[in-house]
Amino acid sequence: MDNFLEQYPINTQIVVAWGEMDALQHVNNVVYFRYFETARIDFFKQINLLEQLKITSVGPVISENQARYKRPVTFPDTLTVGVSISDIKDDRFMMHYTVYSQSQQTVTTVGSSQVVMFNFKTGQKATLTPELIDALKTYEQA
Repeated sequence: MDNFLEQYPINTQIVVAWGEMDALQHVNNVVYFRYFETARIDFFKQINLLEQLKITSVGPVISENQARYKRPVTFPDTLTVGVSISDIKDDRFMMHYTVYSQSQQTVTTVGSSQVVMFNFKTGQKATLTPELIDALKTYEQA
């Protein structure tokens, strides 16, 4: 776990709820996208992206999501979702999620989201600010 936390300095703890399991007695596949969203919003808060959204009306939208399920997760468990960044472009970047199960002591799920910057006033794509690029590069992994 210590190596995981070193690799993902921005991470989010999520307690698995009983109601997130499906008829096959493991966390339903769609729930992971909510876990990713929770980790994504936590990441955005920590790099002040949501504060900038309030000021500039420019913020992130998701154009693509992906998940790969390596091991089933069941209740009870606590997950740690680590976030990293790659493929930083003028108007977009890729977020990667790695889900670590405390019960299983291993990674159970990985996923990603393509994040595009969007101007909510004009309805058009927007470019990443130099400050945002610097913040993202802090968490960039090859």
